[in-house]
Amino acid sequence: MPTEIVDLPSKGLLYSEDSLLSKGHIEMKYMTAREEDILTNPNYIKKGIVLDKLLQSLIVTQINYEDLLLGDQNAIMLAARILGYGKDYSFTYKGEKVTVDLSQVEDKQIDESLFKKGKNAFEFTLPTSKTKITFKLLTVGDVKKVESEIESLKKVNKDLTPDVSTRLKYMITSVEGNPEQSAIREFVDQYLLARDSKALRDYIKQVQPDVDMTFNFDGPDNVEEGVNIPININFFWPEY
Repeated sequence: MPTEIVDLPSKGLLYSEDSLLSKGHIEMKYMTAREEDILTNPNYIKKGIVLDKLLQSLIVTQINYEDLLLGDQNAIMLAARILGYGKDYSFTYKGEKVTVDLSQVEDKQIDESLFKKGKNAFEFTLPTSKTKITFKLLTVGDVKKVESEIESLKKVNKDLTPDVSTRLKYMITSVEGNPEQSAIREFVDQYLLARDSKALRDYIKQVQPDVDMTFNFDGPDNVEEGVNIPININFFWPEY
């Protein structure tokens, strides 16, 4: 089975040295009819795990899938689409059909000086309260825990939408040097100002390795426009 090497946006810098992910790349095989069976599996689709099952089937390197950082997962998903259905991806933008070359998508520029090699750990001082915190970038496994907690909370209160606060509770690893989960949760619920929350989320976006899904093309009157490439149902189901 032919395979390809896929470079990770993180370059492996945030993984522990005993993980194969620290090499900064993984090996993937080409999509076959077996993977198309996964894409059309109604149970996987209903449970929202179809893409996880697909990527796990395609990754050859012996890694723990849940250890993947989200930006690295995005790069693997992009590679899976190219290996499965080719580099050309068409979508509609402002009523016009646009076709992009996915092989031209590049990694987001990151400041590696902010990274501690082998550690998914960052420091940040909230600009308004001046509170010093540490945080980590979410992994695939973390996101599953976040989504599970959000679903549980919504069962108690259907009108509740705790997406932002729940994610931050899993990302923040200490507050003023205190790593206790109870202290972190109390801080997020009671003391984290909205302006500090936004500043933290903006900083996280700045440091998070990822692929840059911005596509520039000539719009009306030959004016260059930038648009985020949409990841919709046609991405893996081009004949939908």
